[in-house]
Amino acid sequence: MPLDARIDRITETIRERSHQSRSSYLARMRAQAEEGPRRAHLDCGNQAHAYAAMGDQKDDLVADRVPNIGIVTAYNDMLSAHQPFKDYPDRIKAAARAAGATAQVAGGVPAMCDGVTQGQNGMELSLFSRDVIALATGVALSHNTFDSALYLGICDKIVPGLVIAAATFGYLPGIFVPAGPMTSGLPNDEKARVRREFAQGKIGRAELMEAEMASYHGPGTCTFYGTANSNQMLMEFMGLHLPGASFVNPGTPLRDALTDEAARRATEITALGNAFTPVCDVLDEKAWVNGLVGLMATGGSTNLVLHMIAMARASGVQLTCADFDAVSETTPLMARVYPNGLADVNHFHAAGGLPYMIGHLLEAGLLHEDVQTVAGQGLSAYATEPKLKGDRLLWEPGPRESQNDKILRPPHDPFAPTGGLRQMRGNLGLGVTKISAVDAEHHVIEAPCAVFHSQAEVKAAFKAGELNRDVIVVLRFQGPKANGMPELHALTPALSVLQQKGFKVALVTDGRMSGASGKVPSAIHVAPEALDGGLIGKLWDGDVIRYDATTGELSCLTEGVEDREPAAPDLSGNAYGIGRELFEVFRQTAGRADQGAGVVV
Repeated sequence: MPLDARIDRITETIRERSHQSRSSYLARMRAQAEEGPRRAHLDCGNQAHAYAAMGDQKDDLVADRVPNIGIVTAYNDMLSAHQPFKDYPDRIKAAARAAGATAQVAGGVPAMCDGVTQGQNGMELSLFSRDVIALATGVALSHNTFDSALYLGICDKIVPGLVIAAATFGYLPGIFVPAGPMTSGLPNDEKARVRREFAQGKIGRAELMEAEMASYHGPGTCTFYGTANSNQMLMEFMGLHLPGASFVNPGTPLRDALTDEAARRATEITALGNAFTPVCDVLDEKAWVNGLVGLMATGGSTNLVLHMIAMARASGVQLTCADFDAVSETTPLMARVYPNGLADVNHFHAAGGLPYMIGHLLEAGLLHEDVQTVAGQGLSAYATEPKLKGDRLLWEPGPRESQNDKILRPPHDPFAPTGGLRQMRGNLGLGVTKISAVDAEHHVIEAPCAVFHSQAEVKAAFKAGELNRDVIVVLRFQGPKANGMPELHALTPALSVLQQKGFKVALVTDGRMSGASGKVPSAIHVAPEALDGGLIGKLWDGDVIRYDATTGELSCLTEGVEDREPAAPDLSGNAYGIGRELFEVFRQTAGRADQGAGVVV
């Protein structure tokens, strides 16, 4: 199938917009790649320090006879998704040695668990941790001794931070190595029901804890389709994973074989061999459009609207919110995974998963096939799935039929004709909404607003019964400059209760919602934020707001709002405690949400 003309036009628009920045970026990458193996330029004393602990592999490193692979790991054992990475470095080193190469842990990067910090003060550091991860990766790779890199990370800000760094060091080849999702636990809809009952005071903390522990119960990624699993989808659609690597459970023979193969493949794609594949060549305009299509077809995380803009900029590609909107209008919604459905990612994978989706989207002309990937082939390689035949790892054609059409459907018979995200625009600024899980009856909400400056205020008003009406909850001063733009997922249970009571309810905020944003319509990432002059900072209780996901309108209908003085709340509490003092410079320099809310790009 030839490429869909709409996808071709979107790609060309991005290419034209990015021409100057992409050309400059590639020129820098080509100049650095031409210098050859990194460690060849080190003095003897420099090299002696780098190889001091490498035992009988020192001579090979000194002679530049073999590739040296740098491992950047986000391991910690608080994140269930990252706990399996504990043993990866030794496994990678053994696999690299078997392939005639060496490998070293270049460095570790921090990795927050947003599940731990949801609704807590620590969440105010979460978005900025993306930039810290990019910086830490830069430190790790600055030793200049590596011929390619393996990036070990999965969760919310970790993969975006690693991608920003991988693009910055884009003259080096790199492969992203996942660890897979935990096995299925308590069904997600049951977990959501228990949370709603707790929010209403119908059950106690003991019952809530029992449900949460039954849901998050072992090593691996949380099984709902939030930001972590959207990251894994993105790496596959963009050709930075090995094909089919995303959703294989930890601790299985297939998972181990894929990790070994990533190490082996990293030795093949260095400049020392015949298959040189630097990251800068993988992350071109076509790859980013493929990633956008994957995001829309799967109903992925709203957080990727921020992250993809920032990641693309690091590779010289200029994405805008309008690109997300245009791709969404072109791409059918093919998957229903919680919170957009009842299935988790294990069910999605069993139904056919990413190989099924990529194969069908290629046939429909909605993806670029002619892209560079770490697999050494075009994107059609990602329509295959890995299999173990004895001790051999092979790739076979992916499934052509969905194994469950309540979870996965082909493009010609989708769950919805367009993707799950939409740009919002009006006198309140620019924002984004996720509607893949929102029933059509809630796509248009026009109601008086109730204005708050903290999640605690919203919860208190809910418990006092003050929100038992048609209402648009406005939560402002939650942007990157105000307090680091924390996720506001802790509000979902309360707002869901109001919706179930029959009230028309929506959320408008300059903050973020989790990648698990659910059934309540929410206009998020509103920019400019309240602290940056946005009209959201001038709203009063009772102002009428129109949220229209069908047209993308986000407007205040009350006259004279523009002439008011902006609210000036005391935000000094956002400046200290839980390490927030260390991030003052980040808050001062953060970009707008519609530009990626970045500090380093």
